[in-house]
Amino acid sequence: MVFEEKMIMNGEPDDEEEEEEEEEEEEMVDPLDAMRQKCEEAEHCVHTRSRLEECETRVGSRSMTAEDCTEELFDFLHARDHCVAHKLFHSVK
Repeated sequence: MVFEEKMIMNGEPDDEEEEEEEEEEEEMVDPLDAMRQKCEEAEHCVHTRSRLEECETRVGSRSMTAEDCTEELFDFLHARDHCVAHKLFHSVK
């Protein structure tokens, strides 16, 4: 009830004002995402990513298998994050 009373007293905001505010706000870009993408193109990351994709293809082609690609995934993530860590902390002010 209190909220409704405040809305009546203050009036509802115009839809046009809300749209203008949304347009003025710039979309934030996470520098970590950009660095991860750049590091994925590095030679070592490309190698580990190809091993991961080969594993996913192999496992996906079998109907009944106990194999999963956890090791390959962790290898890829480790290589990528190792690359990112060196670049990220140099850019921190």
